[in-house]
Amino acid sequence: MQRTVLVIDDNPSVAAALELLFRLRDIRTLAARTPPEGLARLAEEPVDLVIADMNFSADTTSGEEGVSLFQRLRELRPDLPVILLTAWTHLPSAVQLVKAGAADYVGKPWDNDRLLSTVENLLELAEATRVRERLQRGRRRRRERLATEYDLRGAVFESEAMERAVELACRVARADVPVLITGPNGVGKERIAEIVHANSAVRRGPYIAVNCGAIPAELVEAELFGAEAGAYTGAHRARVGRFELANGGTLFLDEIGNLPVAGQVKLLRVLETGQFQQLGSSHTRSTRVRILSATNTDLPLAIRQGRFREDLYYRLNAVEIAVPPLAERSEDILALTHHFLGENLELSEEAAAGLLAHDWPGNVRELRNCIERAKLLATGRVVGAADLNLPPPQRATGVEPDALTREMIEASLSKARGNISRAAQTLGLSRQALYRRMERFGIKG
Repeated sequence: MQRTVLVIDDNPSVAAALELLFRLRDIRTLAARTPPEGLARLAEEPVDLVIADMNFSADTTSGEEGVSLFQRLRELRPDLPVILLTAWTHLPSAVQLVKAGAADYVGKPWDNDRLLSTVENLLELAEATRVRERLQRGRRRRRERLATEYDLRGAVFESEAMERAVELACRVARADVPVLITGPNGVGKERIAEIVHANSAVRRGPYIAVNCGAIPAELVEAELFGAEAGAYTGAHRARVGRFELANGGTLFLDEIGNLPVAGQVKLLRVLETGQFQQLGSSHTRSTRVRILSATNTDLPLAIRQGRFREDLYYRLNAVEIAVPPLAERSEDILALTHHFLGENLELSEEAAAGLLAHDWPGNVRELRNCIERAKLLATGRVVGAADLNLPPPQRATGVEPDALTREMIEASLSKARGNISRAAQTLGLSRQALYRRMERFGIKG
């Protein structure tokens, strides 16, 4: 679809001059001589950008007509970029409108190169916004379909990466195969395991979770398989193991990478035969359990180092679901934040920017703790940046803003996955300052 600019100016020669200028860049120009006519054209035609005069009546220089027009444009199309055109380059109302969200203001007569550069950048940003919104709508429809067809256990996500993990969990849930869930601590591996169980054929059976890393090596066998009374020091009565408790349901083995080698041998036997013996007993018991496991350990490396059995790895890893760290799915940060805040609290723009700029080494668990603390510190309905108590963002460049190079800006944008707010925080700039430097270097947003 051809890019379209709407020019609203009472002087027809202005629209004619701009139409000639924009035609060189394959930009379509619509013209309107009054605010009502401009608003009508906006309602009838697809418009990507508006260039609007500040004064329309003869002998009027206050800019009030331009303010009124801008407000109506904002009501109709809140995200539509607007460039203000004025013969009075220091008109206070134009400056105020820029602060209120106008893209820029340009004095008459204008500089063709500067105006073209501004228009091109705004049109590219508008197109990028439309593409992003289409992708978001597509993801929203897919999430709605997932939520309709499956039990997502209240999972909150916006990112495509997390959507893929959740969708894979739903798809493999009905298959009676072991699933290995991998990812750093705090990313939500437990929630993925819950989703698999909730949509499995054994969802009405028990769901038993055990942290393998928290079991002392000498108690692994008793914890997993149970023990007769007197089987070990302190065992004054019989103990039911996790496999027996989970019979007919799901056993979730968290932190499986920390299971001692002796425990790995016994676990492998149960997975292969479905049979086990309690510690201190010669009676063989049978169990039918869906096995899910999770780890933040690099298991292939652990196998090479002799810390994890390769045959057990392949038994557990019929399907792997990788959950990426929160820093790699920044779209989820604010979605999770609003979920943790609840309905009674709001987030300031500065706080949102601080959340997006933070690296979240503790992932979702760290974010939740941060928001819970902020809820206690906030004195009103709005949670501010100070309430979050986050460390100041570290500049990736270590240089002053004026010394930033094209390569430094591109590197920060790449690390922030195109997120302008986050890249700006990393560089120690405001969003507007970063946009100006991007324009200077010809970097597309």
